[in-house]
This record gives sequence, structure tokens and C-alpha cells, in this order.
Amino acid sequence: MLERYRTVKRQASAEIVIKRSRFIGHVKPVESEEEAVAFVEQIKKEHGTATHNCSAYVVGERDQFQKQSDDGEPSGTAGKPILEVIKQQGLKNTAVVVTRYFGGVMLGAGGLIRAYTEATVEGLAAAVPITLALHREVLVEIDYTWHGKVENGLRGKGTMLGETLFADKVTLQCWPLEAEADSFIAWMTDLTQGQAHIESGETEYREVE
Repeated sequence: MLERYRTVKRQASAEIVIKRSRFIGHVKPVESEEEAVAFVEQIKKEHGTATHNCSAYVVGERDQFQKQSDDGEPSGTAGKPILEVIKQQGLKNTAVVVTRYFGGVMLGAGGLIRAYTEATVEGLAAAVPITLALHREVLVEIDYTWHGKVENGLRGKGTMLGETLFADKVTLQCWPLEAEADSFIAWMTDLTQGQAHIESGETEYREVE
């Protein structure tokens, strides 16, 4: 699995108007090619009266699933520019559909490329590009007497924290980077002088700065 990758945070859309033509950039984070295709079909259905619904997506750890569609626009003026913006921004697992409602003014090949590029850029900005990094869940159970020291240590280390459970003992849900998880466990064991009960859990991609 990748240690980290860039994608978009949420499904979103943004609209621009160029010479009376409306261009709506629809964007969605996807986990598979099937999900990307389903998103394209969904937008086509929702905007069935549009002149064009052009699309592109990049899916997979190695960007192994890539596809583009001009959907009736002149070859190379829509799908390719959309795909190029996704790739230039270094995004994975991202699907984009740009809907066009023709406004009566021909834009020419250069104008179309610029319009589809701009609509994609605006749509991606609305969907908020983020970086996801692979983390591992580590549960640390300690006596209350250790709580202050452990919290201070975690704060100084900058470890991502999840929930804290207060019962007979304190259980902290920690999310160190997967690549640093083993050294984190060793550090926590040393910090608590072996008094902590530590469990290593599943890995999960989580947003980082």
C-alpha cells in the first residue's frame, strides 16, 4: 500500500460561464474504477439535457485505471484536458465530469480546451485536494497516574490522536504513521516504563497537513 497519496476530500461541483456556455465541473473521490464509471453515468443522467458531459478519472495505486471521454466534443478538446489537470495536480482516485450547456457561441478548439481545463480546476478546488497518509491504530491503556505524562509526550511528539476512553483505566487511541508504528510502540513502552498495555490495530488512510 502507498504510504501517502493526494486525492479530494469530498464530492463537489463548481460552475463557470464562458461566452454564454455553462460549464459545470463535478468531482468525486472514488475507490474503484466501477465507482468512477457509476459517478459519470449518474451525472449524465442528472444532466441528460446538457449538450455534453465530458469526463476523466484516475484510479489505483499506480494510476493504472485512467479513462477520458470527449462525449461529442472535438477530439482532444475535453476529456484530455480534464485528465491532464487531474494528473498535474497529482491526484489519485478522483473522477471528474464537466457538463456543458451550449450558449450559442462557438469557442474553437483552443477555447474548448481552456474552458474544460478551467472548469476542472474550479471543480477540484471545490472538492478540496488533500493528502492521505497510511496510519496504524495503536490503543494505549494506562493507569490514571500516567495520563498527564503520556498526554504531554504525545503532544510533544505530534502523534495524531483519536478517542480517549475513561473507565477503570485510561485508553488512548493513537494514530502514528504506519511506517513509524513499531518505533512508536517502543517509545510508548519506554515512556511508561513498560506499565502500559498496548494493542496494535488496523491500518487506515487519514488526512494529514
